[in-house]
Amino acid sequence: MDVAEVVPEFADVFPFDSFNEMQRTALPAVLEREDNVVISAPTGSGKTALAELAIVKALAAGGTALFIAPMRALTNEKESEWERIEQLGHSVYVVTGERDLNPRRAERADVLVMTPEKVDSATRKHDTPRYSFVTDVDVVVIDEVHLLDSRSRGSVLEVVVSRLRRLVDPRIVALSATMENIEEVAAWLEAPEAATFDFGPSYRPVDLHAGVETYTHGENAFADKYRRLYTALDLAEPHLTEDGQALVFVSSRQDTVKAAETARDEIAERDIPVGARGDYDFHSETQVLDNDTLRQSVLDGVAFHHAGLSKSDKDHVEAWFRAGKIDLLFSTSTLAWGVNLPARCVVIRDTKLHDPLEGEVDMSPLDILQMLGRAGRPGYDDVGYGWVVADRAEADKYRRLLRDGKEIESRLAESLPEHVNAEIALGTIEGLGDVMDWLETTFYFQRAGYAPGEQAYEDVRERVRAVLDDLLDRGFVETDPDLGLSSTPLGQLASGYYLRLPTAKRFRDLVDSEPAAEPVLAAVARAEEFDSVSAREAEREAIDGVLGSTGGSLDPGARKVLAILQASMDGDLPPELRSDAWVIRQNALRLLAAVRAFFDRFDRPAGANLTRRLQARIETGVPPEAVGLTAIDGIGAGRGQRLAQAGLTDPGAVVEAGVSGLVEAGLGEEVARSVTNHAAGLPRVEIDWGAFPETVSAGENDLQQVAVRNVGGGARLGIRVTVNGVEMTRSVNYVTDVEQVPVGVFGSDNDELTYAVTITFPDHPLQPLTETRTVAVE
Repeated sequence: MDVAEVVPEFADVFPFDSFNEMQRTALPAVLEREDNVVISAPTGSGKTALAELAIVKALAAGGTALFIAPMRALTNEKESEWERIEQLGHSVYVVTGERDLNPRRAERADVLVMTPEKVDSATRKHDTPRYSFVTDVDVVVIDEVHLLDSRSRGSVLEVVVSRLRRLVDPRIVALSATMENIEEVAAWLEAPEAATFDFGPSYRPVDLHAGVETYTHGENAFADKYRRLYTALDLAEPHLTEDGQALVFVSSRQDTVKAAETARDEIAERDIPVGARGDYDFHSETQVLDNDTLRQSVLDGVAFHHAGLSKSDKDHVEAWFRAGKIDLLFSTSTLAWGVNLPARCVVIRDTKLHDPLEGEVDMSPLDILQMLGRAGRPGYDDVGYGWVVADRAEADKYRRLLRDGKEIESRLAESLPEHVNAEIALGTIEGLGDVMDWLETTFYFQRAGYAPGEQAYEDVRERVRAVLDDLLDRGFVETDPDLGLSSTPLGQLASGYYLRLPTAKRFRDLVDSEPAAEPVLAAVARAEEFDSVSAREAEREAIDGVLGSTGGSLDPGARKVLAILQASMDGDLPPELRSDAWVIRQNALRLLAAVRAFFDRFDRPAGANLTRRLQARIETGVPPEAVGLTAIDGIGAGRGQRLAQAGLTDPGAVVEAGVSGLVEAGLGEEVARSVTNHAAGLPRVEIDWGAFPETVSAGENDLQQVAVRNVGGGARLGIRVTVNGVEMTRSVNYVTDVEQVPVGVFGSDNDELTYAVTITFPDHPLQPLTETRTVAVE
């Protein structure tokens, strides 16, 4: 069946001329029916082409397609692959958290490519002009739908699909390489039998021989890694000596590099014939690599691949592996999720990984099956060999997995309160009846039907009722006399910032106290989002060195988080804490943004400003006196330090110094001009007390006007007036010029009255401005 005959207008989208047997079988359901479709097919069998068929069918009808990819790296890959679609006059737009959204491009796109998390974010804001594009989709393709079973991300995918079906009811096409209980997924998505396909191992382009190789776990985790590495090399060696290739999966980016370095020495010791050091042309090609270690390694036929490499380096490694110039490749699991890079031998060296937020966890069984699916090169090998290297105590678990596969479970129960709250905040659940209607659209409810016992469905319904009662009791949700449900400010903030509910409650309580850095940072460190963070023995001394006695009441995991935040603010992160610091810091910045929103929502501008300054210091490491500089575009840690050393510690000083002053401080002329222009657009405030009295008679009242003058760019200002430390007034106003603040001077029983006017900047990391006047009572 030729592609040009089936989809003549879109034949150039496909990198082949005719469909294979698997594709021909499913093609009528994809192209000739309107039903939802569920397809399980082995890795390498060509199921991506079926996704593309569903997309071109939508495009031919003038519709819009949404492709949900399991991870961000794959969204970028699809953008490159689908240039073929753009060459036919249809636009492809990738929407990820790492890119600034262009709403006009998104709205005009014919194909949207997003991760589950980004679809979740967009659908939560679907009624805003910025994200309304997400409700215009006609077909949704879910790549690797078995992500439903992911411990950390499965519930997001599940609620996103349910939400889209309630909002716009698009056609769903779900694909997976591994789906033992495909009938349950099909029932959930209401895909009929004629549109449900379970292509078994016979459709693999290369047969797979999979097994488990054991090692004995020792006392030292570091030594265990080397035991597993040498075992992996033992398994790979016969294939390497026969001109085959091996792909070894390890648990972390750092491990890919260390394993490759050790493997190079071991391969030389064993005299295994790999490498291309005598190939002058290849040696010249490798000079384009950005990573120096990688450049040296590939000449010995050994390479590593992880998400931290530049796109160019990853592309070159993949191309050279396909061309056979790299014989042994070490990678993280990212490579198993979409990049078509098979090898004759695949070895999973590590079945456990260190998660910065959860400590040591088992690798997902579905990830393991996904990785093993890369074994065998179509057109080159008759058999692919896949091995799991496992501790003897766990070997039977992995043997059962290879023999029986893994059913897809729902992970929604683990975060059900947060998701019910989010649906109410979104308005997709508006009343008590809607709660059960929503529940029945979830895979969680579908799975209950396969649980033993007649009460399975009722048990799930009862669980949801209990969750709803709890949301009402804790103030996240409220009801009206007609049994309607609506979200409170607490519920809206929890949903908008993806907070676990106990964290949201803690942040709400924080708002009622006087804002200070220590309790804010402690509240973030104690957040439930960090409740599985653990402090390894080697890290504890470094933590104590950063914190001293601070945070003594916190548990070790929370102290670790706090130490990373404090050290980041000081610009002096100990090496022992660096491996987990990036992930912890990014999550902490998100939580601090939520704290700032709580302060802002409940009219506490000083707290919002304090939190914004903490965020800026954690991001840049600038000293507290210079944190205001980070409000200027183009000022990070390095430039901030240079300006501070020159005595320029705030945007006002930058404006006064001008371009020449910034050049003297060490900035280039073009950068100095840009920095000066941006600084001029920030607020610069002066307080004019006018004819404020120095004395007042006892019992007399004198109403004065204090002028708050903004000589810079317009901004929201928090204006607070106190007398002898007691608050008189507090307000938040957008000020472009002058704001008159009434201040009552009254003769009280005190001998002296100290009036303070404090200006804070809830939207900027600028230092607060406070001025005082003292009035004697006569």
